[in-house]
Amino acid sequence: MRLVSGNLARRIAVAVVAIPAALGIARLGGWYFVALLAAIAVLGAREIYDFAAVQGIAPLRRTGMLGAALAPVLMAFYALEHAAQGPFRAGRYAVAVWLLLVITVGLWRRGPSHRPLTAVAVTVFGALYAGWLPAFAILLRHPVAGPASGWRVGMALLFFPLALTWAGDTAAFAGGTAFGGPKLAPVVSPNKTWSGAAAGLFGTIAAALIYAAVVFQRVGVAVGLGELLVLGAAISLVGQLGDVAESLFKREVGVKDSSALIPGHGGVLDRFDSLYFVLPVTALLYDAFHLI
Repeated sequence: MRLVSGNLARRIAVAVVAIPAALGIARLGGWYFVALLAAIAVLGAREIYDFAAVQGIAPLRRTGMLGAALAPVLMAFYALEHAAQGPFRAGRYAVAVWLLLVITVGLWRRGPSHRPLTAVAVTVFGALYAGWLPAFAILLRHPVAGPASGWRVGMALLFFPLALTWAGDTAAFAGGTAFGGPKLAPVVSPNKTWSGAAAGLFGTIAAALIYAAVVFQRVGVAVGLGELLVLGAAISLVGQLGDVAESLFKREVGVKDSSALIPGHGGVLDRFDSLYFVLPVTALLYDAFHLI
């Protein structure tokens, strides 16, 4: 009991500090927000590379973490400077240059006996997964186009998928605990049930409707009922998929948490597992519905 209480106290203490700090940086937006995402990307990529190291794979850590940090910067040039301007036109080639760098360093540092193909593949995957996917948050915070603008709109668009993901996780936990039943993915994540997944789906859709009535309406973002239903369902489904995907990675290497970086919360991958899937899908649907 004392151990559980201590862990809960650490979780609360970290949340009390981290949540207001993240809100403040998101409110500032711009390059402050980009710097936060770049730091998260580097830490997440490092955890992916730690997973690989457990299996005897030696990814190109520094080159990969450089690529992870580069991803939100490139996204920012598009969102903040707009696609037609010079910085983004030059930035389009950065991904190709970085990929060539990864391959070149792999040829130089990893001989045939050090699994160069696997090392390069894991390096690229870690940078894209931990860097590029969360970088879509920049498009939500700074929409390039849309029917409304201003920092309040950007914050509302950004926190919509965050709030829905939290609501869906809470509803899934409550539903799974209350109803139990068949396991959703017994080998990968034995605690998840189909009843919890269904509760998460309905909870996320309900949260979408409430959020639209309370927040979107107040800041002037008009979203139709059908669009809200699609957004809620998609965020729930891909969020749960992201959670299971990260559980699969951890199950493969035999660890409970991706790291001990955040006291009481595990690692960056543990905190962002659902959002890696949710953020790009939300941006895609916002774009389809002409919200950004």
